Amino acid sequence: MADDIYRSLQQRLDMYSLGFPETSTSIELDILKRLFSDKDAELFLHLSPRLEEPSVVAERTGRSVPEMEEHLEDMASRGLLFRKRKGDTVKYGAIPFMHGVMEFQVKSFDKDLAEMLEQYYQDGLRASIAKSADLFMRTVPINQSVELTHEVASFEDACEIIRNAETIVVADCICRKEKDMLGKGCGKPMETCFMFGSMAEYYIENKLGRQIDTEEGIAILKNAQDAGMVTQPATAQNPSGMCSCCGDCCGVLQSIKMHPRPAEIVFSNHYAVVDEDLCTGCGSCLDRCQMEALAMGSDDMLKINLDRCIGCGLCVTECPTGALTLQLKDEAKRRVPPVSGGEQMMEMAKKRGIL
Repeated sequence: MADDIYRSLQQRLDMYSLGFPETSTSIELDILKRLFSDKDAELFLHLSPRLEEPSVVAERTGRSVPEMEEHLEDMASRGLLFRKRKGDTVKYGAIPFMHGVMEFQVKSFDKDLAEMLEQYYQDGLRASIAKSADLFMRTVPINQSVELTHEVASFEDACEIIRNAETIVVADCICRKEKDMLGKGCGKPMETCFMFGSMAEYYIENKLGRQIDTEEGIAILKNAQDAGMVTQPATAQNPSGMCSCCGDCCGVLQSIKMHPRPAEIVFSNHYAVVDEDLCTGCGSCLDRCQMEALAMGSDDMLKINLDRCIGCGLCVTECPTGALTLQLKDEAKRRVPPVSGGEQMMEMAKKRGIL
């Protein structure tokens, strides 16, 4: 009977965002049992991503308002639900596994959970991520990697995204934290994940990160880029978060990297090109590429595999001779991200066949 409620919870989570698929090992149920009690799972199934006041949920479930207020707040404080406050009103809603339940465990994470998540990633989550990664996160170029003659839209300028945010929070990267606990850490900066707006407020309330100003946010972003990390905000034009990802640890970037043609499954409007007259074959750019899109040819000149290039610009900023530049894709191949997070989630659900 207990397994039935957790299987129902798994199926519900599989409807959201990147999904939460069933596996042959049922490791996903072990993860849910670690995080949710039976009563938590039952309540989650009565909710949707639509934010509601406790009184509304209490009426629907036949429970008292005080009891519902206490249970909803307890789950939100443990990272199992989203909470939004506006004045004296508090509303709660269901959240996806990614970004949501998993990332909200950043302060309570331990090695046992890290091992379960690593197994789950290999057993099923990786393939689920790859199916709709382009609508979950997008790659934006490093400012210095784009020629001044190119007009970069504000939603493709990471610094501008930070400047436009009313509330900014920075938190540890859950992916690098997991790998570090398993002895597989990459050594890159840990505190690099940004949250904005109501998501930032949730992180502040739950003490999952710290509030910072615009100046510090841009400094953290540039430090991450200098360390060779790909800047990836949520796909919406007004994103609720922005990550700095590496190919060694990031679940999304790893899934993309394993695809034979990453460029096909990434939301990106740029690609790298090399001027062979300027390239000296020094190879300094090779380690910067997180997609293994760069290689030295038999003529000791750099070759770019455009099937693998995701247009992040990391190679461009490392080139000592200016041989590498980012080019804007042809207009017919450019994509405009959805305006809001809600529209983003709708498009993801459609792509996964949920709607």
